[in-house]
Amino acid sequence: MMKNSVNDSDALVFAEEVFAEGVEKPGWHVLIVDDEEGVHTMTELVLSTFTFDDMSLIFHHAYSGAEAKLVLAQLNETVAIVLLDVVMETSESGLDVVRYLRGDLQNKTARVILRTGQPGAAPEETIITNYDINDYKEKSELTRQKLFTSLTTALRSYRDIMSILKSREELHKIIHASTTIFKLQSLREFCQAVLQQLSYLLHIESPAIYVQAEGFAATARNEGFVILAATGQYAQLLDKPIIEALPKDLFDEIQETLKQRKSQYRQGWYIGYFETDTGVKNLICIESHHPIDAMTLDLIQIFNVDVGIAFNNLYLNKEVVDTQKELIFRLGEIVENRSQETSFHVRRVADFTQALALRAGYTRDEADALRLAAAMHDIGKLGIPDSILIKPEPLTPEEYAVMKTHTTIGHTLLSSSERPIFHLAADVAWCHHERWDGNGYPRGLKGDQIPFSARLTSICDVFDALSTPRVYRPAWGSEQVLEYIRNESGKAFDPALIELFFDVYPQLEEIRQAFSPEVR
Repeated sequence: MMKNSVNDSDALVFAEEVFAEGVEKPGWHVLIVDDEEGVHTMTELVLSTFTFDDMSLIFHHAYSGAEAKLVLAQLNETVAIVLLDVVMETSESGLDVVRYLRGDLQNKTARVILRTGQPGAAPEETIITNYDINDYKEKSELTRQKLFTSLTTALRSYRDIMSILKSREELHKIIHASTTIFKLQSLREFCQAVLQQLSYLLHIESPAIYVQAEGFAATARNEGFVILAATGQYAQLLDKPIIEALPKDLFDEIQETLKQRKSQYRQGWYIGYFETDTGVKNLICIESHHPIDAMTLDLIQIFNVDVGIAFNNLYLNKEVVDTQKELIFRLGEIVENRSQETSFHVRRVADFTQALALRAGYTRDEADALRLAAAMHDIGKLGIPDSILIKPEPLTPEEYAVMKTHTTIGHTLLSSSERPIFHLAADVAWCHHERWDGNGYPRGLKGDQIPFSARLTSICDVFDALSTPRVYRPAWGSEQVLEYIRNESGKAFDPALIELFFDVYPQLEEIRQAFSPEVR
């Protein structure tokens, strides 16, 4: 019996450690399963001073196979070692526990050490071959030293297995994070996602800290680095230059990182440095509450490779998108110049329409798309002869009939594209002169027959046309314009949208002032 193997030199004296209230004592969870009370007492006594990797043991007790299953169900993957008797309420109680642990609970990480006082009932060769156990000891041979050795070997194995599983989990997170960030097209959303993923990697062992992780992402602009995304106390610093927003010591650390032009761990901060092929510099800075081990740094470097590629792709894509948007506005301005309309008419109508669309419930992406579509509302005027398009005198009925065809021409030009944005623009170009009462052109659509996008653009187009001077007339005063629009509610315009128009009118005035009109 275990009791006989312990001599006087094995007697242990130890003081109870005191931990702060509410803080769980760290250690390795060991479950002792045996139907003899003395085995529990002596095992805990002998191992009371045992430590491995600077952590002691936390003991749990079960006195039968059935009770062991209940305890294991509660501990599950936190249990490191199971010291298991074979013969208890039945001759195979211990083996039933092994089957439950490995099968029902699917726990492959706990190290199982069988201890039996009846080796004949459970032959070592058979048990080792048929069951997923890690060590087999007869109680009569299990001295204090052998128990120490057995536990050290088992815990080393458990630690290594958990380390491998942690690495797999982190790699899975990196793969998932990389997949996620490559889907993001908004630079701000992308930076926020990278910030969150790096926070996770830095604090993977401390969930409470991870939840409270604080940091920010910044991108280089003409005025220096500006904070683009942030968490915690830094969230209030969005869009502010880091030279103004950050304490001097942190700013100096960032300056040193910029000199080195590589990611660094400095003074409790992880500072990620990313430079695109076009030379744009970006920073991801996260406060780290504990030292970062070599494995975590390696994993972060792996993740950073994808982050760097994603940053590069994002900026290249942004350049393409910005160029496409600029071409759309330039195309609209060609029409504007040719028809000698007030400068910035296209810009103002596009921004007016975007603001009204947001008030009408459009998402930001939907409103952005409509902004581009509205910029092409008069694209069909490219097909109208100059003799009609820029005629200063009133048009004859025949000339007016030709002028009205610009809606159909615009629709024809735009609808042949497979791009959704051009289909939206085709609707706007075709229908922005339709009226709510059905007296518009080219098709005489009425009420809800008119595409919602065209109803929005129509109000904004008329508002700008009346508010700005033309070669053939001066601009109307604000009160006169607003009175006209109010009177046309239910006639030319959707009455529900007119209410929203007056809600956003102050914002529209700000846009109008930003793109101050002038006659060409």
